[in-house]
Amino acid sequence: MLRPLTLVLALLALLLAACGENDDPPEPSEEQAAQSQSESADSDAGGCQEVAAPEPKPDGGAKKPAKGLAAAKTYEVVMTTSCGDFTIRLNQKISPKTAASFASLARSGFYDNTVFHRIVPDFVIQGGDPTGSGTGGPGYSTRDTPPGDTIYSEGVVAMAKTEVEPPGTSGSQFYVVTARDAGLPPDYAVLGRVVKGQQVVTAIGLLGDPNSGGTGTPLQPVVLESAKLVTKG
Repeated sequence: MLRPLTLVLALLALLLAACGENDDPPEPSEEQAAQSQSESADSDAGGCQEVAAPEPKPDGGAKKPAKGLAAAKTYEVVMTTSCGDFTIRLNQKISPKTAASFASLARSGFYDNTVFHRIVPDFVIQGGDPTGSGTGGPGYSTRDTPPGDTIYSEGVVAMAKTEVEPPGTSGSQFYVVTARDAGLPPDYAVLGRVVKGQQVVTAIGLLGDPNSGGTGTPLQPVVLESAKLVTKG
């Protein structure tokens, strides 16, 4: 009764030994290699979807908020984009008017279905223009002069302005710093900083044409699908 079992075990041992003689995996086919390269590229791009740019919205038309945000509460805005989500925590202590304006615009859906119209690799990603042209805004402005020692480092969110406007002036256009230090002077109102999803910001930052200079022409549309205000405390 033991002999058949012994024979089976011996055959199994020989089979396992034969399988172990070549531990190197087989070479992938051309199709498998191409698929692997495609998946790697998608990973490097942070999973950004290829989407069509939404239709431009009318310029202006928003109402300036009459009051600020509560100092004791925490306000965050979840930005859902075609590259994923990231969250901005507003700084109403440094920039009370700017934070109140941004919160009001987010609450009203002003930012929904707009684009990041300016993407400069290793510098900033910029959005918040309803027209997508880089010249639009809410139809009003606020002003919170930033502290003189402000550093626009990676993850800082600030408001864009023209060169002729006074320091701290802002409308609806914002930018998120993707460089370790953007090297900007303290002229731009600080909205807050990214507290979640910095990898998404980084992925968006890779989608700017490196040969476009400071214009930051996107290589593909990056859509801000929604901006949702969350209040804590």
